[in-house]
Amino acid sequence: MKFMQMRKHKQKGVAAVEMALVLIPLLLLCFVITELGRALYQYNGLVKATRGAARYLSQQSLESPPIGETADTIRLKARSIALCGAPSCNGRAALVTGLTLAMISACDSAACTGTHFNVATGAGAVSLVSVRVGAEDAKFSYISAVPWAVPDIQFGAIGMTMASNTN
Repeated sequence: MKFMQMRKHKQKGVAAVEMALVLIPLLLLCFVITELGRALYQYNGLVKATRGAARYLSQQSLESPPIGETADTIRLKARSIALCGAPSCNGRAALVTGLTLAMISACDSAACTGTHFNVATGAGAVSLVSVRVGAEDAKFSYISAVPWAVPDIQFGAIGMTMASNTN
């Protein structure tokens, strides 16, 4: 009987030690999953911003812009839409932290000559527009909140190309 009491006494605290040993890898895994989720969320935000800007640019007639606007101002508005979600970013924050206007480019057949922005099809030519976040010299970097768990990530260029309005 004394042996049983002594054995029970020796086992005191074993569960706490086991919990401490298991808790460290679980917390690390939790930090990694959370940080990768944040990176994916920012990447998704960049993709949606690029798509919205390309949609805006494709709906504008760059060959005959509205009165008071030029093709360059329309391209600037598209870049602003990718940056802050509006044609003018006066006082608005960027949709994705760390994104700048210099990282965003907008192209069409007039702005980016010598590229694939005029495509011949069986029914005639199609004019394309493209918005890109992250050129070779200005890539978007995701800054990790826990760099010891997940290092900083530099995203490649994110681009969206759509058929242009030919009206």
